[in-house]
Amino acid sequence: MSNNPHNKSLDRITKTSMVDVVELRLHEYIKENAIKPGDPLPKELELAETLGISRNVVREALSRLKMFGMISTKKKIGMVLTQPDILKPLETVLAPSIIDESTLHDIFELRLTLEVGLADLLFIRKTKKDIDELEKIAKSQKIVPGKHAFRIKNEIAFHGKMYQMTGNRTMQRFQDMLLPVFGYIVRHEKELMVGKTSHLDLVNLLRDGSKEEFRQGMLEHLQYHFDQLK
Repeated sequence: MSNNPHNKSLDRITKTSMVDVVELRLHEYIKENAIKPGDPLPKELELAETLGISRNVVREALSRLKMFGMISTKKKIGMVLTQPDILKPLETVLAPSIIDESTLHDIFELRLTLEVGLADLLFIRKTKKDIDELEKIAKSQKIVPGKHAFRIKNEIAFHGKMYQMTGNRTMQRFQDMLLPVFGYIVRHEKELMVGKTSHLDLVNLLRDGSKEEFRQGMLEHLQYHFDQLK
């Protein structure tokens, strides 16, 4: 190795970094061979021999894919590719107690952006029955000054129904995952404010207004949160 001070020494490849490489190679193999859910994968021993590494490293890389729900083991077949649960990994880590403040606020901004963007799907898939149910939720809600718990409960019920109305199951599930973060941020706000457009106002816009009017109403409903981000 050269003694040139500008050269950096190369670190030894650790088992962990080897596992990373194998995991990447497996992802590439799956994509390049257009393997579909239900298709078999090479056996563990075959992978080890082909890659020229130990079975332990292969086993650890495969365990990561299993953790993400990408592969499973079937009797008489061995490992097969499965339909991955894309949100499962997020569910295990999306808890306010283990996420730093900066990331929590980033996630909260993501939720606000989703809320404003609901208009397009809602106006495609809304039904009179759904709007009637949403109106019933809005009319049953009470505003209790200074009580964050009531506010969060109201938000969950009303906005959860809107996500359901979109008919997008992934979005509904993602909304459920974001609720703890939303609750955490709201509880730590300095003031307890409500946007000038109420839940009932949003129902009326959804029933009789235009998509653009509803989008503006949603923005006004969430404006206090956006102002807090400045």
